[in-house]
Amino acid sequence: MNALKMSNKKETFTAKAKERLTYVVLASLLIYIIFSFLLIANTRRQLAAMETAHQASMRKLILRQVKVENDLRISNDALAQRLGVTEQELQQQRIDKSVDLHWQQWELARQMQSQVVARQAQIGQVTGDVGNIRTELVGARSDIVANRLDLASTNAKLDHAVGDLNGQSRLIARTREELEDLRHRGDRSYYEFTLSKGATPTPISTVSLQLKQVDPKRNNFTLNVVADDRTIEKKERGVAEPLQFYTGRDRQLYEVVIFKVETNRVAGYLSTPKSANTTVAGN
Repeated sequence: MNALKMSNKKETFTAKAKERLTYVVLASLLIYIIFSFLLIANTRRQLAAMETAHQASMRKLILRQVKVENDLRISNDALAQRLGVTEQELQQQRIDKSVDLHWQQWELARQMQSQVVARQAQIGQVTGDVGNIRTELVGARSDIVANRLDLASTNAKLDHAVGDLNGQSRLIARTREELEDLRHRGDRSYYEFTLSKGATPTPISTVSLQLKQVDPKRNNFTLNVVADDRTIEKKERGVAEPLQFYTGRDRQLYEVVIFKVETNRVAGYLSTPKSANTTVAGN
């Protein structure tokens, strides 16, 4: 009997324990659900507040942007009014400047192309001229050779020299041997002499000669001829150059030839007509 009671008590205790556990679980579940709802509601409130704040910030930014754009537009309009131009005019000025720039670039390119073409033409012309010059040089070289041969032949045939009175002299001697040959011809008289620099005039035939300057390096000299009471200067003359002058009552042609130049002296001869007397002029 006691065992049956103990068993019933045990079953009753177990049933109550299960019931209590069920209540605890249900209570815990209810608390969790309530807490969850509260958390969700709080989260939603926070999200709504953040959204509201974000929207307010966006509105402020939009308002600020609109204000800045308005201020900028007002500033541009004011600047345009100060400059006396409109937006369309500014745009037109930009277009005009762009067109001018393109035109200048095109014109510059055209001028450069023209210069290149002109330079090429000049180069071609110069090349042609160089070819012509080469041809002319070849011809000139041949002419020079021919002229040299002609000159040599002419020099070989010449047996007289040109005097300083723009006329041709008779035969001249360049050495004593040639002077002897002239004397043997007998058509003129020849007087050989040697003159020293700085000496007084030296009487020769009917005239007097005085050596003023002598330059052996250049082979030239300056000579004074005293005839008919007057002095004729033959300045900076060369060796074998006939020095001609007229003297006497009949104005006969005299000729002085210097064939040797040394330091401070010269040697040569005086050529006179056979009819000239031998009295020195002025003596």
